[in-house]
Amino acid sequence: MPDQESYTIGWICAIKTELVAARAFLDEVYERPEYVSPKDDNDYTLGKIGGHNVVIAVLPSGEYGIASVTGAAKDMLHSFPSIRLGLMVGIGGGAPSKKHDIRLGDIVVSNPNDGNGGVFQYDFGKTIQDQSFQTTGFLNQPPRVLRTAVSGLQAQYEADGHQLENAINGILEKKPKLRKKYMRPSLCTDRLYQSEVVHPQNNDNGCAETCGDNPKDLVPRVERTEEEDNPAIHYGLIASANQLMENALFRDRLAAEKNVLCFEMEAAGLMNSFPCLVIRGICDYSDSHNNKEWQGYAAMTATAYAKDLLCRIAPNQVKAEKKIDVPSGQSKGPLESFNS
Repeated sequence: MPDQESYTIGWICAIKTELVAARAFLDEVYERPEYVSPKDDNDYTLGKIGGHNVVIAVLPSGEYGIASVTGAAKDMLHSFPSIRLGLMVGIGGGAPSKKHDIRLGDIVVSNPNDGNGGVFQYDFGKTIQDQSFQTTGFLNQPPRVLRTAVSGLQAQYEADGHQLENAINGILEKKPKLRKKYMRPSLCTDRLYQSEVVHPQNNDNGCAETCGDNPKDLVPRVERTEEEDNPAIHYGLIASANQLMENALFRDRLAAEKNVLCFEMEAAGLMNSFPCLVIRGICDYSDSHNNKEWQGYAAMTATAYAKDLLCRIAPNQVKAEKKIDVPSGQSKGPLESFNS
């Protein structure tokens, strides 16, 4: 097993489902580390993808949000001091719009544009009457080598299409135990309700039973053709905060004002202290119609994309990157660097 100084890619998962998907796509799986830094509470999975030694950490069960992921990244850097690039891979809620046909199982990749770094913290700023929400801080963009690999992968997919579905099916053939939870659900379970249709509170029944399939309650969408990528990959802004987004009206507002494509709960805690790319598989639509049925497959699509991305980067390119500094001192808030 490689020594801990040889791990150059740090990969963080928020939940067990994401870790299962990440582990399934490793080319090699190594034994767990024999030693970690004192007070490091992370659980680690070690392995190799595309010639890179990768260390994967998962957040404690029941813990989510910015503070938890910041602590996990800090502990990882203490125990694995040679990490140079980071990935945050997992599931998120989509923000579909007329401009972006986002569907369950699709992938959203954080991509800098319009003056932002690819991740936007929507609960850190100010709201002024009769004006849109204003950000009061800025998050760093992903490292250049990752952004360059994203561009290369975009071109590859545009020219040749992607093989993400085939890669997932190949994993499930080798690991049949995962099929029930991680295979692609039936298309009929992908329902996008009109923003005004709200799932009743304290009702745990599925939307098929509770909210139904009345066409007037659903957003009409044409089935994708064979010429279209499915799952599709979307590049743009990911909205992050310490709260779960389950409000379709607010979702639509941020999608219109900021061109947000996806909502999640951890990335804002990483961008300024753990330079990384955020990759999210879409498991619901950031509304009241929570859809856990798609979580496993969404984790697989995000992970399949992350593997393709790492395979485009030569190991010597990663080693040429500067090691990520261990954050020091007390956090000054999620929008400020630990090292400022």
